[in-house]
Amino acid sequence: MIRQHRRVILKAIGVFLISYLLFLIFWITVKDSYGRGTIYAASKLVAGIKDVKFQEMTHERDGVEVTFAPLGHGSDILIDIPVKISSYTFNAPLTFAIMASLYPFLRRKPRAYGEALSLLLSVHLLYLFSLEAKELTDVLTDRAIQKSGTPTTLLYQFLWSFTDNMVIRFEPFLIGLFLFLRFRK
Repeated sequence: MIRQHRRVILKAIGVFLISYLLFLIFWITVKDSYGRGTIYAASKLVAGIKDVKFQEMTHERDGVEVTFAPLGHGSDILIDIPVKISSYTFNAPLTFAIMASLYPFLRRKPRAYGEALSLLLSVHLLYLFSLEAKELTDVLTDRAIQKSGTPTTLLYQFLWSFTDNMVIRFEPFLIGLFLFLRFRK
């Protein structure tokens, strides 16, 4: 019995190591496309909530610069927010490798992986939303277009700090723990 558990654990470690290398190579090729798509989606969401107009996305070497214009303040005010794609996607290959290594321990695998990928996308969108909302709030407050010290200002600052400092850094382990606790055999 102990030998069988040891064999399964060693197999999971082997799957993790091999899949990490493969996912890393794969992620390098799709990271920018994924990043631009998630930034576009988050920017549209932020524009609707912050009462600004999403103008454009300019692709740069390290990421994307998103341009917004406050509604009702003329077209002469533009707000540029630089977003580095690697700042929120750097953990994706590790997350995928952890997910792959948990395969033998999970039941309802299609559902488990579907939920895990949805959670990963949600975390990335939360990161982008909180970054852009905080930056827009800071600029709008500095330009006296929006009042400072409002509860929403504090909420965006807290949400951004929590997402950047905690959620993104622990994302692979949180998703792995989620998979294991929710779908273990």
